[in-house]
Amino acid sequence: MSEKVIADFVARFSLDTFDSPDPVKGRIVLSRKRLVLASGDSKTTVPLSAIFDINVGQVPGELESFFQDTITIAYRENDRRRTAVVEAGTEEVSRFKTVLFKAELNGSKATVKHPARVGGRVTGSSFRPSKLKIRPGAVEFVGEESVTVDLANVTHFQKDTRDGSAVLVVRHADEGQSVTSEFGIESDRKLNLLGRYLRLEYSELAKEVEEVTTSEDEMEALVAIYSGARSGDLAGTLGVDSSRVTMLLNDLREKGLIDEGQKGLSLTAQGKLLVSDRIESVNT
Repeated sequence: MSEKVIADFVARFSLDTFDSPDPVKGRIVLSRKRLVLASGDSKTTVPLSAIFDINVGQVPGELESFFQDTITIAYRENDRRRTAVVEAGTEEVSRFKTVLFKAELNGSKATVKHPARVGGRVTGSSFRPSKLKIRPGAVEFVGEESVTVDLANVTHFQKDTRDGSAVLVVRHADEGQSVTSEFGIESDRKLNLLGRYLRLEYSELAKEVEEVTTSEDEMEALVAIYSGARSGDLAGTLGVDSSRVTMLLNDLREKGLIDEGQKGLSLTAQGKLLVSDRIESVNT
């Protein structure tokens, strides 16, 4: 492979072209143009342009008994649908998923209408050209007016049509408001992959948040921090004494909902998702 390699590791994998569903141990190599799965004397090369779906943890039924932590890659070969299932450790699968989505989507031509709505109000914004960039926990549309969507702030997304072209409609919290943005990508294949990336990242985050319970006081503190309140302001904002604020902050730290760095208090991704859900419920 002459082009730059961006992932290279050993894992078990299975292809639907194998005679047996049993996975084999081999080498997984990814560049910005192709994915190579090699074992023994066999080598399968999948152009990235042929991949139309990437999923994590869902294995075709006949393979369920053979795999644990997996990433399933669906691609087309001579007009036929093919699948490759790669198994590795949880962290390796997560890293490979992110690198694969970046290889597929980074630099893609896109159009952005932001904000298309603020609450229920249509803004009259028009689509602007941009380029897509996948970042940890976010997608960014880079242009004259760049737009970044923090995935922890997303509350709803769906595929829709505008003037005959498919777009992704994303509702998310932005500076305390519920806003809707619309994104078009240069091909339906890439738009579907972006939708899959959002679903995977959001479901992973939502699963973590499902296990967290918060009191009303804790939620009010999270909303205040999201709105820019500093630790010294919280007593007055919440109408409680400083000892109560200390207890609230300690509890929120233990639950993994806030961080405190050099710039002061901030919400973790899980904290942002909880606040986004609250903002959404208030605005609907």
